[in-house]
Amino acid sequence: DVDDLIQQGVDILLINPVDSSAITPAVESANAKGIPVITIDRSSENGKVLTLVASDNVEGGEIAAEYIKQISGENVETVQLEGVPGASASRERGKGFMNIAEESLNVIDSQTANFDRAEGLTVMENMLQANPNIKAVFAQNDEMALGAIEAIKAAGLSGSIQVVGFDGTEDGINSVKAGVLSATVAQQPEEMGRLALQAAFDHFAGITIDEYIPSPLELITKD
Repeated sequence: DVDDLIQQGVDILLINPVDSSAITPAVESANAKGIPVITIDRSSENGKVLTLVASDNVEGGEIAAEYIKQISGENVETVQLEGVPGASASRERGKGFMNIAEESLNVIDSQTANFDRAEGLTVMENMLQANPNIKAVFAQNDEMALGAIEAIKAAGLSGSIQVVGFDGTEDGINSVKAGVLSATVAQQPEEMGRLALQAAFDHFAGITIDEYIPSPLELITKD
């Protein structure tokens, strides 16, 4: 698709990469033609991009930990479901969470469930068997959070364990509204798109663009 757009002679490319490594050749092709590239949500491992518009995942992790402390109390036994090992979102969300949790919560376990709902269920089942006194869960995305909720429900512990997710997916937000998921740290994709397009306008207006443009996050709770 990017090659087709380059052949059409577009003035600028706004790309939301699925894979930071796989998008590199496309970005480098655009670079070779002198076409500026703006990336959204995640960037390219190599090649030159004008700016990255993305949520601050570290801040999001901190927001999640602060909310768990608020609703469950300090030093409660807490576990974390991590995303794909090595992924920037996993590293950054985990870092932000631990920035607060190390001082305010008792994190007794942290395991990967690869951003997957089924794995979130399985990992949560194992955590509950090993640690029957878990009071709170931070899942680095809503899919794992929803899997964890299924495991908690199956164990007959619904309502006694707080679960906070991340992303603000439709399923996640619906679960919050239903009073099942405690909260989700929501990204705002429409705002990301607006910021990216504004950056394109600013670039052609001769305004210097920051290498990173943060998109705001929102904590979604039932209230």
